Amino acid sequence: MKNRFSRIIRPENERCVMLAVDHGYFLGPTEKLENPRETIQPLLKYADSLMLTRGVLRTSVIPESNTPIVLRVSGGSSIVGEDLSKETIVTSIEEALRLNASCLALSIFVGSKYEFQTLKNLSRLVNEGEKYGIPVLAVTAVGKEMTRDARYLGLACRVAAELGAHLVKTYYCEDFTKVVDGCPVPVIIAGGKKLEEKEALKLTFDAISNGASGVDMGRNIWQSENPVAMIKAVRAIVHDNHDVESAFQLYEENSRSNTSLKTARKKKATTIQN
Repeated sequence: MKNRFSRIIRPENERCVMLAVDHGYFLGPTEKLENPRETIQPLLKYADSLMLTRGVLRTSVIPESNTPIVLRVSGGSSIVGEDLSKETIVTSIEEALRLNASCLALSIFVGSKYEFQTLKNLSRLVNEGEKYGIPVLAVTAVGKEMTRDARYLGLACRVAAELGAHLVKTYYCEDFTKVVDGCPVPVIIAGGKKLEEKEALKLTFDAISNGASGVDMGRNIWQSENPVAMIKAVRAIVHDNHDVESAFQLYEENSRSNTSLKTARKKKATTIQN
C-alpha cells in the first residue's frame, strides 16, 4: 500500500501532478481528447501519474510506460442519461491488478439522489483495495444543484476520508484551508473547466499555497494551445515552488520554443519534398 501510494504522492515533497484523461467515460469524445493516444503521448513523461479508464489504458498508452496509473473504476451513466450520479463499480480489482494500477479512482456524489449508492461503492472499493494493498482516490463530484463552497466540499472530503479513502480529489474554493484542515488524508484539486492559462496557473498556485497536495488536471492542460508547455508550468508550481508570474513566463518561453521547433520541422519537410 505504501509503495503504491508513494507512486502517486511523491514522498520527497508530498505533492503530485496527476493528468486526467478519463473524461470520455461519461462525455464521449471530448475536444482535443478525441484521439486519446495523440493527446497522451507527448504529455506522459511530464505527469507524475495518469488518471484514465481501462479502455483508454489498453488502447492508448504504450505498455513500456512507467508512469503510474490511477484507474477510474466507477461509471455507468453518461451525459445524456438520467442522472450522472447513478454510478456503480465497473472494473474489478483483479482487472486493476492485471493492469498494474497504482491507485483506484471512484466518484462520490454527496447530497445527490444517489448519494447512498456512491458512498456504498466507495466503501466496497476501499475494502477490496485493502485486501490487495491498492490505495483509493475518492473524487467528490459536484452536481449542478450543489454549491462549491468550503462547507459542502469540506463535508464531502471528510465523509470520503471517514469511509477509508486514502486521498481525495475536490474543487478549489474560498476558505480552502478549512477543507484541507478537516480532511485527514491528502487533498488534490480538480482543474475543472478550461480556463485561460494564467488563470489556471493561479488556481494551481492558490490551491498549493492553501494546503492542497497537488492537482489532477485535464482540460486545462490538453485543451491548452501548448499542452506540453502548460504541464511544465503546472509542475513548476507544484514541485519547484514557482509563483504564478514565473510559471506563466515559463509557459510562454516553452510555447515559443515549441512553435519554433514546429516551424523548423515544417520547413525541413517542405525542403525534402521539393
